[in-house]
Amino acid sequence: MTVDVKNLIAAISPEVYCDPGVKDEVQELAKKEGYLKAAERAKLKEAVFQDVIHTTATKGAVSRMGLKSPIEQHTLVYDAFAQSLEPVYFWILDFVNSLYGKADKLVDNFVSSAGSGFFAEMQGRATRMQEEAMKMMQTAGVLTKSIIQIIYDLKEFRMRLRQYEELHSGDSRVKSAAKLSLKQVWIDNVDLRRGNASIAGLAQNFDYVTLRDAFFVADSLEDVKNLDLNDRVKRILEQKLSEYLRWVEESERELSKRYEIERSYLRSQVNSLKLYARWAKPYFKAAKQLEQNAGYDANIVNSFNTAVFELVLLAQGKYDPKRDVGSGELPKSVLSEKLRKYIDMTLIEFKFRTVPDRSDQKGGYSFRGRVEVIFTGFALNDEELDTLKAEVEKDDFGDVFQMIEGATTESLELLRTDIEDFLSDAKEITWKNPSKDEKKNEDDINPFSALFSFAKKEEKAEILPGAIKKDSFWESVVRSQAILLAKFNCAKLYDTYKKTHDMPAFPPTINHQ
Repeated sequence: MTVDVKNLIAAISPEVYCDPGVKDEVQELAKKEGYLKAAERAKLKEAVFQDVIHTTATKGAVSRMGLKSPIEQHTLVYDAFAQSLEPVYFWILDFVNSLYGKADKLVDNFVSSAGSGFFAEMQGRATRMQEEAMKMMQTAGVLTKSIIQIIYDLKEFRMRLRQYEELHSGDSRVKSAAKLSLKQVWIDNVDLRRGNASIAGLAQNFDYVTLRDAFFVADSLEDVKNLDLNDRVKRILEQKLSEYLRWVEESERELSKRYEIERSYLRSQVNSLKLYARWAKPYFKAAKQLEQNAGYDANIVNSFNTAVFELVLLAQGKYDPKRDVGSGELPKSVLSEKLRKYIDMTLIEFKFRTVPDRSDQKGGYSFRGRVEVIFTGFALNDEELDTLKAEVEKDDFGDVFQMIEGATTESLELLRTDIEDFLSDAKEITWKNPSKDEKKNEDDINPFSALFSFAKKEEKAEILPGAIKKDSFWESVVRSQAILLAKFNCAKLYDTYKKTHDMPAFPPTINHQ
């Protein structure tokens, strides 16, 4: 994770949260290179204190005071090398869940000094994950080669079977051409094995030059009797034609059976490939999560027993304009407007600098040291929130998932036409996104569910940079109200933690309703 989530929010919603000095540049970068690149240049507006209670009491909602100072930010530093840091995180998490009802973890990174025992243990676990993942991807590569070979064989079978279909055609010219083709196949692949006793051998070595032409002319034993040939040639021709007619009947039946077996095998191999890719993904994801990128962080000294963690939580509230309509803050006409949903939220960033201490013999650690917590209040609409989560996931696991998709799904996409062609009646193969009833949860721990669907998880349509519409007037009013609520709850979270832990805090305030 290299992107700053706050700056990513500024890149996604520059009109509200981006510093005016770089806003135009950020918008241009977002359109050309995407939000992640724009976030590298974006800068959040400076947080300015705003008394939400006073603002709500003295200013109307239409004045949109929340947009004039949209950022609420507080920083808490707790330094206690003699105490465990886990309670800090879990107290905040529990309070956030009770205050907001929902909190998503966006970032969870760590890095430890190379000389620490924690580093060696984490690297060992990452190596095991990588080895297991690569074993499965090697198998996936073998399966991909197998699928290509099966498709090649099926194409050959289909060409042969098409000749048999034409043999039963009502068009005399098509039927005649099919007969000649099959007779040539029989002469080259079946009769030729007899050596000198074959039609080609008899014609070449024993001067039965009329035998080959007569074989292509005669379609039945009755036709042989009507040919102007001597008796010896007729007897040989009857024998060869009889063998050919039996071969046509048997080979058609056996070839059809083999074709169906190969189709079933193709279906099995395709499902197996998706299954192995599904199995490999958790290992790659775990290996990525255990990956350490120290860079030039001054907190990491190779000889010290230290570790640095980064955690980012996104607490999402439940702002509802109906509440402000009921209190008279907003007119009732707002409810009839077609507005996007706006969510008040607090971004909580934890930066731990710790001393790992083994707490048991099973590999468990406890952590003591320093934690810095930054609380930042925002309000985003549902489109911006979806984009934020998608971009964070892309930044975290984009390379890993791209590699997995490239080794499996993209390989199959190149063969998609052929696979659909041969498995057109296979209901278990689905290329389009499944319906909600058919959708399988990608995080489902049962990998065998991959056997029953060839589809990726259902995805929302990606919102391209610049495609998020600007707020209408009433949407900006609603966003302003959501921002005021986010600012209040952000301050409340920070203030409550300090009061609960006997730290200096703001004086009591009236609860915001």
